[in-house]
Amino acid sequence: MQTREIGNSGIQASVIGLGTWAMGGWMWGGTDEKASIEAIHASLDSGVSLIDTAPAYGLGVSEEIVGKAIKGKRDKVVLATKCGLVWHTNKGNHFFDENGKLVHRYLGADAIEYEVEQSLKRLQTDYIDLYITHWQDPTTPISETMQALESLKQAGKIRAIGISNASKKELAQYQAVGTVDAVQEKYNLIERQLEQTLLPATIASNVSCLSYSSLAMGLLSGRVSPERVFTGDDQRISDPMFTVKNRQWVQKFCQSIAPIAQQKGITVAQLVIAATLQQPGITYALCGARNSEQAIENAAAGNVQLSQEDVAFINAKSREFFGQLELA
Repeated sequence: MQTREIGNSGIQASVIGLGTWAMGGWMWGGTDEKASIEAIHASLDSGVSLIDTAPAYGLGVSEEIVGKAIKGKRDKVVLATKCGLVWHTNKGNHFFDENGKLVHRYLGADAIEYEVEQSLKRLQTDYIDLYITHWQDPTTPISETMQALESLKQAGKIRAIGISNASKKELAQYQAVGTVDAVQEKYNLIERQLEQTLLPATIASNVSCLSYSSLAMGLLSGRVSPERVFTGDDQRISDPMFTVKNRQWVQKFCQSIAPIAQQKGITVAQLVIAATLQQPGITYALCGARNSEQAIENAAAGNVQLSQEDVAFINAKSREFFGQLELA
């Protein structure tokens, strides 16, 4: 498994990160704690050290599952979690409702101090390796947020600071008052807008980028056929990227790069993840897994090295086919 440093923090983490949003159940059709814990153990056994979670994933459910899974294995884990989506206060801006709770975007110092303690309890640990502001809060000065995060760092409760779902301007405001080690942003071979927005700034200042939705919620795995029907509260039901027509174009893309995967003895999903990791500025690829089989497959992508010609071909095919998608 390849590893890379998180910014200038000195923390080495596996290039494949296990994303645990689906383990929280919300918007993913429920959760299976036993299968989730098995997935986390399989990831660790396969060389994955980076595990990413958040309080908002099931209102603490995902963090609790991660905490149970890493008990006795904490030294093998680079643990990332988040703050800023709160349901214990109505401060900030209302963002969404989850399981009857009103969730607000709020990054005031009082909430951050409360949230970190709750996360430490759920995760059954006394420190967090990478603490990330989940969504940005326009009601709180970034200077206040960053001061609170730096205080947690000085206290040893967190080791590195990250921001997520942020603009280039917001990154600069954070950097003006403290050290940002990483950003976590949506990026995959379909949704590449980050290349024109935040990545030039992160590359210039050696800020790591954790890409989330690296497989576009499974669409780039090559296994989501145009005929598949989504049920329950699965968010893909209403996602415009998952229309039948769009899935047909993605299927053509997957078929076009399948010969490279076959030549290397890997799956299309592993090839896509490996190609994502070789895009400029992308340091880590966060990949969700609901069971051990998925976790093992994702982890193996961290051992794949592609030639410049392979990456150029995949990039060209992605632009050819994904230019046909209707995403509005």
